[in-house]
Amino acid sequence: MAQKKKAAVTQITKKPPARGAGSRDPFVGTILDSVADGVFTVDPGFRITSFNRAAERILGIPREEAVGQECCEIFRADICHQDCALRQTLDTGREIIDKPVSILNSRAKRIPISVSTAVLKDDRGEIMGGVETFRDLSAIELLKKKIQKQYSYEDIISKNHRIQAIFNLLPDIAESDSTILIEGASGSGKELFARAIHNLSNRKSRPYVVVNCGALPDTLLESELFGYVKGAFTDAKRDKPGRFALAERGTLFLDEIGDLSFAMQVKLLRVLQEKEYEPLGATHTVKANVRILAATHHDLLELVRTGGFREDLYYRLNVVKIILPPLCERREDIPLLIDHFLEQLNVRMGKSIAGVTPQVLRCLMEYPFPGNVRELENAIEHACVLCRGRHIEIEHLPPEIRETVESGDQASATAETLPVLRSTEIQLIRKTLTKHDGNRLEAAKELGLHKTTLWRKMKRYGITYP
Repeated sequence: MAQKKKAAVTQITKKPPARGAGSRDPFVGTILDSVADGVFTVDPGFRITSFNRAAERILGIPREEAVGQECCEIFRADICHQDCALRQTLDTGREIIDKPVSILNSRAKRIPISVSTAVLKDDRGEIMGGVETFRDLSAIELLKKKIQKQYSYEDIISKNHRIQAIFNLLPDIAESDSTILIEGASGSGKELFARAIHNLSNRKSRPYVVVNCGALPDTLLESELFGYVKGAFTDAKRDKPGRFALAERGTLFLDEIGDLSFAMQVKLLRVLQEKEYEPLGATHTVKANVRILAATHHDLLELVRTGGFREDLYYRLNVVKIILPPLCERREDIPLLIDHFLEQLNVRMGKSIAGVTPQVLRCLMEYPFPGNVRELENAIEHACVLCRGRHIEIEHLPPEIRETVESGDQASATAETLPVLRSTEIQLIRKTLTKHDGNRLEAAKELGLHKTTLWRKMKRYGITYP
């Protein structure tokens, strides 16, 4: 499809288009009116010289009104005045391919599109203007929102059945005022679940305070939690409220609670039992109206059995327990998380990376991810920094991920991973074919495959288009 459109655009350079019509050559005008993407051309002054039927449909503006107008008056995109793709192409001579932007149509409705631009030259090689094609992404964005709504909760993305079961319980857990214990490996998203519980609770308008219990020694942690009064120690020049005071009537999230010393466990137990505490140096107790959420990467019950954690404190914390599975046990979430992280990183870095190649996806699906979701996020950010094209390639991934998979430490894919990987690959192929209206050559290029390889995969998976 893209090659046909490029051929048509090349023909336009032979004869300048006439105003009010698609082109002097009726054959070229017919071709441009038959493509599904919007196409318009401009002269060096950025006045529209031709405007195809799809452009009329997407923008809601008749060709007669568009031709002769400055393109920014008709094509009202969020990049028109500061980051115009067509101006960049005319200034540099470089094409822009599938840049994601949004426009306002004639009814002031915002529409997500992707734009591509190229220079128009006459037979002598003189620049006579530019051409811009644009594709309506509304249907794709709507589908993406449906998927995100189905598989997301607050900032948590997952379609794993165990996480979905937790999603179903979160409103009831949040509505109660009970103490919650969240267990899961480092990087599995414990802090996201804690934040979600607070945001869904009756305390959501009150403070949400976080303390990392494993990051501070006992002397500092005690003053951080309970505060101190003036004169409590040499440098105590004034009263300082602790985290319990700051979280009053709100939520206190105690991260890595399994790393608390026995002395601090005793002090925390008293707060949970009596709902009161004493600031350092104080002679009076302070009542605490605070909901406690605790998290740890340890198995606290096992720590209790081995004498590493107080049994009475464990049962005070373990009113409701949430156990988060590691990423290696929810591999079906990897493609969703990749898309989620790419969307955030594109905005933050000002890039327009469309996705990862099938080879990269296979590599990430086979990697064990000892660092869980956090490691995947870091890997995608690393790849985004190095990627200059539209798709993340194998060489953009961190070396330790490539080397682990290539060395066979993961013994290729497990029996559990293979069905998930096949399902993901099928979805990716179908999505790419739909994007290119069934054009296997263009789909193969985007997927980084040879066209015969794509054809074999389609036959193997029983994929047909449409």
